[in-house]
Amino acid sequence: MDRRARPPEPERDLTTQLDTLASLLDELPDDLAKQAFTHSSWVDRRADSYERLAFLGDVVLSLAVSTAIYPRYEGWGAGRLTKLRAQAVSEQACVDVARQLGVPERLEAAAPAGIGRNADVLVDSDRVLASVCEAVIGAEFIAFGIDRVLPAVVDAFEDQIEIALNNPVDHKSVLQERLAQRSEVVEYRIDSEEGPPHDRSFVAVAEVAGEEIGRGEGKTKKAAEQEAAERALDKLDESEET
Repeated sequence: MDRRARPPEPERDLTTQLDTLASLLDELPDDLAKQAFTHSSWVDRRADSYERLAFLGDVVLSLAVSTAIYPRYEGWGAGRLTKLRAQAVSEQACVDVARQLGVPERLEAAAPAGIGRNADVLVDSDRVLASVCEAVIGAEFIAFGIDRVLPAVVDAFEDQIEIALNNPVDHKSVLQERLAQRSEVVEYRIDSEEGPPHDRSFVAVAEVAGEEIGRGEGKTKKAAEQEAAERALDKLDESEET
């Protein structure tokens, strides 16, 4: 047996070689890669699907974007940072990143023989693509740790952060997503309208289970609802900070 020591492997040069979600995906151990692209309907045990990895990846994604935007906007309060993060890591943001990673093709290739139409439906589902994107992040976190994964996540979602900054999503969508995490549904009603037809003013109320959570005013019903949603988000932020 040749007992001569192997030459040392070249050190990783972090100044010239930066991890990306795609490169880390290619490095994933087979078991994690398989699980990240396995739908729950394809396995006997739901725990063997991508759902557990997505649970973890969701937290890692939130942490990565939070650590990226926190030092950039020193004058921003928690509420404004929360809204920016919510849009940057939203389902649509994850879908966009998933497509860049080739998730639809990888998911289709991972489908068991005989699945047929089921695989096509899953590949076209935004919810599935977003979850697999989070699962990939979770799998990479397990395999490579926080120091390699967080910068890769920030790099992948940099465009989503910029989009959120330059084209803020409507407050109603953000509020709906926030409340969905608490299994709550928001409804809007026009409480009053005043003024002549050419100069109408509306007051809208956002409610959850009949309880008012925000109130807004605008020249159109939609504008009033947007302000009501924004006020509701402010209250949510305040309640979460206390």
